Amino acid sequence: MGASPPHAPRGAVTLSLCFLIALLEGFDIQAIGVAAPLLIPALGLTPGQAGVVFGAGMAGLVCGALAGGWMADRMGRKPLLMTAVGVFGLFTLATLVAGGPLSLGLFRFFAGVGMGAAMPSLVAVALEIAPPDRRTRTTTLMFSGMPVGGALAALFAAGLMGRFGWHSIFLAGGVLPLLLLPVMAWLMPDSRAAAAGGAQRPGSAQALFGDGRLLVTLLAWFTFGMTLLVLYLLLNWLPSLVAAKGLGGSGGAGAAFGFNVGSVVGCWAIGVLVDRLGPRLPIIAAYPALGLSLFGLAMADTLLPVIALAGLAGFFLLGAQYSLYGVIPLYYPAPARGLATGASIAAGRLGSIGGPLVAGHLLGQGWGPAGVAMAMVPVVLSAGMAVALMTIRGRYAGD
Repeated sequence: MGASPPHAPRGAVTLSLCFLIALLEGFDIQAIGVAAPLLIPALGLTPGQAGVVFGAGMAGLVCGALAGGWMADRMGRKPLLMTAVGVFGLFTLATLVAGGPLSLGLFRFFAGVGMGAAMPSLVAVALEIAPPDRRTRTTTLMFSGMPVGGALAALFAAGLMGRFGWHSIFLAGGVLPLLLLPVMAWLMPDSRAAAAGGAQRPGSAQALFGDGRLLVTLLAWFTFGMTLLVLYLLLNWLPSLVAAKGLGGSGGAGAAFGFNVGSVVGCWAIGVLVDRLGPRLPIIAAYPALGLSLFGLAMADTLLPVIALAGLAGFFLLGAQYSLYGVIPLYYPAPARGLATGASIAAGRLGSIGGPLVAGHLLGQGWGPAGVAMAMVPVVLSAGMAVALMTIRGRYAGD
């Protein structure tokens, strides 16, 4: 009992640092989307090439999540997180010298590797420091840093990018993670709790599919894939889609800002509801509500409704997604939660690769912004059906 007081501030410092990492990742992910209206013509990219570039970043996230999930159960969180932050900071800076789709796609791929590697460790840290009755809200609080970072990127684009050019947002997005590294080295404690249990760690296949977890694992992967397909389509293409409605670059930045602000509120609100009511009702209800928001966004053609509906889409989409980050690991044994989280995130990233590519293809075929948004409604509803079955059939594993 006497050791507990120091743990609370230590946990708060760790959570704050993880929030900042998530914030910087959110800034970097959103940067490519809000820079797109200037970056695409500056580099002479076609819609198809832009989709490939956006997809390259998502491919890096897949590789990083798989590697980071495996390493999260075998090494301390601190060295893994510091390496990941350094990688995505350096390759975001490298974007400044990109001269065409090949170099830009390569730099976005390796930035994605760094971002993807960090995410399973962030989930593991949240589960380690949170009381059992506050796990979901702690996870969503930490990951709400991502839409906060996205909102800051949108504000940066609206206020500064027109004056200093598209390069400026990647300069900020690369320097800030590198400045965080010495703070992490000084303040962040290491954690080897997961690694210490290595002797009892089940094999990968057994951890993911054994003891009746096959259906839950497959449903989790499908849900993450469909949800992240929609999420990264919106993160990468929302400003351009809104600009194509005739609302201009500032309208696109406003919609991105509304989406991210709504996401922050949704993270906190749905996370609290999941801790109080369990995951079934709050997460299941979020998906049809998201489908209605996307339908309204497709129909809206004036600025205020577009911003409001983008905010609602962010509320339900990120609220459900980040709550799942706190729920999914609890279906698996504690020594394998990093692996399970990384595998689910990686499966989701396959969907995130598809999102930008689908948008680029649909726009190239002349669908227009309304058509792209409408095409996402059945995707959202299929994810909602999968998450309903998963939360009904799944059972939490013990700690």
